[in-house]
Amino acid sequence: LKTMLNLVRPEYFIPVHGEYRMLRRHGELGVAMGVDPKKVLIGDNGQIFEFDKDGGRKGGRVQAGAIFVDGLGVGDVGNIVIRDRQQLAQEGMVIVVMAMDKASGTIVAGPDLVSRGFVYVRDAEELMLAAERRVEQVLDDCEVQRIKDWTTIKQNVRDALGKFFYDKTRRRPMILPIIQDV
Repeated sequence: LKTMLNLVRPEYFIPVHGEYRMLRRHGELGVAMGVDPKKVLIGDNGQIFEFDKDGGRKGGRVQAGAIFVDGLGVGDVGNIVIRDRQQLAQEGMVIVVMAMDKASGTIVAGPDLVSRGFVYVRDAEELMLAAERRVEQVLDDCEVQRIKDWTTIKQNVRDALGKFFYDKTRRRPMILPIIQDV
């Protein structure tokens, strides 16, 4: 860095890589190598620096942040995908599988619960059985209210199980209800 500053002898100096403390130290190095302290500009990610005949100064900001690499794509992973992956990693997921007779709107099989990364089913059999009973209650309520719309049924199951699991474990697994048409 010293060699580069010595060879280039910049009038303005903008450290661009590292954490803030590293940028500050790099700026101090620029001052030690002869750059005017008023002409060392340190900004955050997305900071715009404007230069004209009167000199250089901080300008506006642009959106900037981390870019995620996923497989072959760069930057194509959205915030929602990242949030879902974090939830799966930290809280796990519970899949609720049921079979519904579309014509009558009645559940003919299930609900069956499958846990991945949430609890080990053999160690938490009582919890999972109680969760199945809770889903059955929700399905009974939907039947009494004559709710046959799959989207509404799934949302009711998701809401009830989310509250149930949080009350019992203080964790919020991703809940994925699947209704199969028979």
